[in-house]
Amino acid sequence: MEMELPFELTFTIDRARQLQPVGSPCTDVCRLDKITGHCEGCFRSREEIKAWKTMPDTDKLALFDTLLARKAAA
Repeated sequence: MEMELPFELTFTIDRARQLQPVGSPCTDVCRLDKITGHCEGCFRSREEIKAWKTMPDTDKLALFDTLLARKAAA
C-alpha cells in the first residue's frame, strides 16, 4: 500500500501561483530520486531548488508546467 504524499503537487502549485511573490511548489517530501535527480515530491532538480529564492516569478511560473510534465512522465 502506497503512503499518500503530505501534499499533492497540483495543490501546492495552485497555492503557489496565488502568492505574491510566487510561492514554492514544495510538497514536504524532500528526497531526491537517485536516477532522475528530481525531488520525489515537487519534481524540481537540486539546481532548481537552490535557485528558487532568487528566480524571477516569470521563471517560477514557467517551471510549474515543467514540474507537472515531469510528474506525469514518472
